[in-house]
Amino acid sequence: MTQASETLPVERPAREGSLKPVIDAIPASAYENPTWKGMAYALRDASLYLGLLVALVLVSNIWAVLGLEVVMALVVSGLFIVGHDSAHGALFSSKRLNSVIGRIAMLPSFHVFEGWILGHNRVHHAFTVRQGYDFVWHPITPQEWKAKGWASRLVHRFEWSWMGSGAYYLHQVWAKKMMSGKPPSRWVKAIYRDRSVVWMFITGMISLFTVIGLLEGLSFAGIVWLDVRTVLLPFLGFAYVMGAFVHVHHVSPDIRWWPKAQWTKFKAQMEGTTVLRAPKGLNFFIHWIMVHVPHHVDMRVPMYNLEEAAEAIEAAFPGTVIDDKLRFRDFVSNTRACKLYDFDSGRWMTYREGRAAMAAPEAIAV
Repeated sequence: MTQASETLPVERPAREGSLKPVIDAIPASAYENPTWKGMAYALRDASLYLGLLVALVLVSNIWAVLGLEVVMALVVSGLFIVGHDSAHGALFSSKRLNSVIGRIAMLPSFHVFEGWILGHNRVHHAFTVRQGYDFVWHPITPQEWKAKGWASRLVHRFEWSWMGSGAYYLHQVWAKKMMSGKPPSRWVKAIYRDRSVVWMFITGMISLFTVIGLLEGLSFAGIVWLDVRTVLLPFLGFAYVMGAFVHVHHVSPDIRWWPKAQWTKFKAQMEGTTVLRAPKGLNFFIHWIMVHVPHHVDMRVPMYNLEEAAEAIEAAFPGTVIDDKLRFRDFVSNTRACKLYDFDSGRWMTYREGRAAMAAPEAIAV
């Protein structure tokens, strides 16, 4: 790469708006998505999922089950990421294949394919870290916190803790955005259809394992435990993993959220997310989803090429991208530091800092 190409993207006009210079820095090879490669990931993850279901039928010891559930949470997350890539049209060149594989891959995580496209592609990606628009881990201000009742505050405290990320994802994303509410008129038919498919899948899974329990002569409690470990716990494990992953994508003391007047695509997609390097072996399950900046810059880059795209972007825009190791302790630290947000000063606050800010004379004057 020439010296000119290294310095051009960091000029102020690029930083103030357009992503085109960033997209131009991504090599053509990063967009290559042969059908066989996408199918290989989809079939591998599906095989792991089915194998773990068989293991969970055969194993009932609670400690062994919990160990299997950790792996199952990662496998369901991997299948979901395959569906996520398909929903972006990145995994295959064929629109039809993306549609079919995406719907199937999202079933183990009980996700509505068309609902995901609407909320994720058209809202979250279009308005990343923008006040009042991006609904995923959207922060509240100290004033909004003060106006909440005790019950709402209790929910917020738990959901914004490191233990509550799964509850947040289930409540704020899956239940409120995915599985309930009337979508915009042009999306109603497609989303309602896919919701019915998800509910049929859930009902079918419970029925299947209930029948298996009956055939094995299990007691009522044994059948319930079988349904819980094959249907419910994998879903809850996935929700925790995905809630935590999305949190570290867009919530950190170093990540700024922006009011509408100051928001730009460059700020959102280059500075509003992260590149977090997963420990060795973890990408086998999570498919480089933590290399998130290039995914937000251009959704067409398939998951297995995100590292190549990230290297090109960071070479062209040195010092812009947050690039660090993926560490659980950093996630815990972020959840403790980032509770409320002051959009005027552009900084995250703890609850205590928010109360102090509200008690300040200038806050009272407002």
